[in-house]
Amino acid sequence: MTVHQQTAELREVANSFGFNRVFFTKVHGAAGIDAYDSFLSKGHHGKMSWMVRSRPPRANPKLLLPSARSIMVLGLDYWHPRPTDPGGATGMVSRYAWGRDYHNLIGKRLRRMTKELMRSNGKLKCYFGVDSRPIIERAWAQQSGVGFIGKNCMIIAPGDSSFFFLAAILLNVDTVEDFPIVKNHCGRCRRCLDVCPTNAFIGAQKLDARKCISYLTIEHPGVIPTQFREKIGRWFFGCDLCQEVCPHNHKPSGSLYDDFAPRNAWIDLEWILNSEDEVIADHFIGTPLRRSGPFRLKRNAAIVLGNLRTGRAALLKTRERGCDLLREHIDWSLDRIG
Repeated sequence: MTVHQQTAELREVANSFGFNRVFFTKVHGAAGIDAYDSFLSKGHHGKMSWMVRSRPPRANPKLLLPSARSIMVLGLDYWHPRPTDPGGATGMVSRYAWGRDYHNLIGKRLRRMTKELMRSNGKLKCYFGVDSRPIIERAWAQQSGVGFIGKNCMIIAPGDSSFFFLAAILLNVDTVEDFPIVKNHCGRCRRCLDVCPTNAFIGAQKLDARKCISYLTIEHPGVIPTQFREKIGRWFFGCDLCQEVCPHNHKPSGSLYDDFAPRNAWIDLEWILNSEDEVIADHFIGTPLRRSGPFRLKRNAAIVLGNLRTGRAALLKTRERGCDLLREHIDWSLDRIG
């Protein structure tokens, strides 16, 4: 089998498993490691200590697959239109988290796909990753031509979309390389930088995660600093502002899958506060919201209710049984409600 035939076969199999974006590049060097190291050295990763622990294989992908020669970068679109605002005491969820947890869904799909590939080619070896494994997917996505890294640090397919999940498979075979997008398609536009309520972007392609609403509401484990609480606004889990204002997302490619449909686009904040932890955990099984845990979800709900100036009764009820860290956020919100 020629390299061209092998590449075509790999692409066909990837398409059959639902990946609508399939690109290839060679494994040489460590894509994105300089920016990654700069991010870590400035402490911009906040409490995400796993980013430090996972650096070695990110700097040398052959620690994951010693015989790696190529990398197949995959994209799967998840955009669905946001449902009508229900009003009341509800909070917004980032679009990526509306449906099933992509880590599980795509991870299982990759596992089946790589098994099929290795069955058909006994000499083929693979290592796959989807976000939680130590591969800098965005850097490899740029190198392979999936898109370019925008000023908001997202991979953007020019004139198309940035609302797609990324995955990668290291391969021990040669493939036909796709061409990277070398042009910066942002131009002088800075809408994403200007729209950020917390000024998390310290420059083009430079994010201080400690100020990012997505980090604060999803990853940050403890007290959210008071200077950011009002700026969180109505975002209960994550934030899409820097993608929503991007001109390249004017008419994004829609997802073909109901798995990412808006089941949790809007969240009843008073229900979150009034529910037992076990009920919340069970309710969000199989979704990205479950990984943050009941405490963070209640903390976020308290902040958003304060910003909405509503939910006093639910806040007072939760205050009686909540921990000290939760009470701090509840008291802040009660002061705003008056």
